[in-house]
Amino acid sequence: MSEDTLKQIAYLAAALKAPRITQTAARLADQARAGGWSHEDYLAAVLDREVAARNASGAQLRIRAAGFPAPKTVEEFVFDHQPGIRRADLAPLLAGHYLAEARNVVLLGPPGTGKTHLAIALGVAACHTGHRVLFGTASQWIDRLHRAHAQDRLAAELGKLKRYGLIIVDEVGYLPFEQDAANLFFQLVSSRYEHASLILTSNLPFARWGEVFGDQTVAAAMIDRVVHHAEVHTLKGASYRLKHLGTDTLPSAAITEQTN
Repeated sequence: MSEDTLKQIAYLAAALKAPRITQTAARLADQARAGGWSHEDYLAAVLDREVAARNASGAQLRIRAAGFPAPKTVEEFVFDHQPGIRRADLAPLLAGHYLAEARNVVLLGPPGTGKTHLAIALGVAACHTGHRVLFGTASQWIDRLHRAHAQDRLAAELGKLKRYGLIIVDEVGYLPFEQDAANLFFQLVSSRYEHASLILTSNLPFARWGEVFGDQTVAAAMIDRVVHHAEVHTLKGASYRLKHLGTDTLPSAAITEQTN
């Protein structure tokens, strides 16, 4: 490729706000000539790499904006320690089909069994498939909704959140909700029902959610909306974080198993 041609490509790439095209075009030029590529094949290869680079860059921006405590992947998850779920169970979820259908995912199980890890991993996968994601614990979501309500902009906040393809609510059940908090959380769930997806993690089975929300009726209505279009996975076993201590299980895990 001549220097003049390379300069022209650099100018045009900058005008298109696609500066990577300059390097890609130069890198592929020799390969295209050696391989006898047609002009169309060469152009397609250059554009394909630009689109792939943009998608990767966009995914990283979405991952940073999601608020994950730390990025996690399914590849890092130790399935041998968790008999409640298989890698094959996650394949359709990682592909993002549930997001297109506004379906939910619920991960239940004792502390330390990998619920948060899997929720984040699914969130990261959603970012890679072009979806905007927000992560927070149940308490953090309640604080956010409380602030919006106090400022008389709850409806606007719920409308804004509906524009996110996925919201992850971690640790439902670790702390009980007061009545107004339960009502706010119910509004969040209702606003997304059949519109956009939720991933929820909880250390408690559904039968005990009434204890969390302080009202069996509110809990039942919420569960109904969550699970109507949802995949529910129950993780089992002892805490992975405590395995090196030789501790079989946590007190909360034993309680959960007794109530199931």
